[in-house]
Amino acid sequence: MDGSIEAKSKFSITAAIKKIYENQYKKLLIIPFGLLLIAIILIGYQFAATGEIINRDISLKGGVTVTVSTAQNVDIANLEKTLSSKFPNNDIGTNSITQFGRQTGFIVEADVEQEQASALIGEIGKTLNKKLLAQDYAVEIVGSSLGTSFFKELSIALLIAFVFMALVVFISFRTFIPSIAVILAAFSDMVVTLAVVNLLDMKISAAGIAAFLMLIGYSVDTDILLTTRVLKRKEETEMERIYGAIKTGLMMSATAIVAAIAALFVTQSEVIRQIMTILLVGLIVDLIYTWIQNVGILRMYLERKARKRNELQS
Repeated sequence: MDGSIEAKSKFSITAAIKKIYENQYKKLLIIPFGLLLIAIILIGYQFAATGEIINRDISLKGGVTVTVSTAQNVDIANLEKTLSSKFPNNDIGTNSITQFGRQTGFIVEADVEQEQASALIGEIGKTLNKKLLAQDYAVEIVGSSLGTSFFKELSIALLIAFVFMALVVFISFRTFIPSIAVILAAFSDMVVTLAVVNLLDMKISAAGIAAFLMLIGYSVDTDILLTTRVLKRKEETEMERIYGAIKTGLMMSATAIVAAIAALFVTQSEVIRQIMTILLVGLIVDLIYTWIQNVGILRMYLERKARKRNELQS
């Protein structure tokens, strides 16, 4: 008896959600467009406060990276706090190096000039209560001009990839509104993901830019699946085609999301963690922009097309 009531309750909730999804799709567009607006405001605030739309790490803006090998267990948070107090005008970041769950060292990144590298190493030694010998650490210095140039090149590559993606979409569908819907979904996914990454205070490296490049492909995959099913299949009703695309698309997204979560738990590499975090956020955001925004735009397009066809026939 209880099982029957529970089953009926689940059925009624599913039916209610389905009814809202099918009949209130225009109102549901408030969700993706509202998120996009909030994301643009957050990125604008970031730009107004820092002069940049992302938090760049040392490899993209220049500075000093010190990798220290040590047998002692180091409190990374305390180390970063201490170094930040010694270099108040510079951006300091620290990461632990672990092997088989045991700390074997740490990395300090600071946007200091090359001349300040020795002072930074000295302060690290003081924090550890030991003098660091040459064999205890490795130093990598990236000039500010080189880092900025590298960032510009990566940004241009990202822009070119997006433009080529847009051209491929237009060539594939050859209709303006469905093509724009796919491109808008991919753009929105990138912007909202960037805003979330900024909120997480993640410092983007070259690997992070590569993750955004990968995200373009992941985002467009589900949008192309949806648009192809809805526009080119004629043997089913409009909603049957949409639900068929949702079933396949959610399976694709769920597989990628599970893989990203698994990688985050398993890996100790900060580079891989950054890539997987960006992809995970982007894949979750993409669910909203594909299955709410893109679906809504396509349904309005098909309704308008049917209305015009009926007017011509009458």
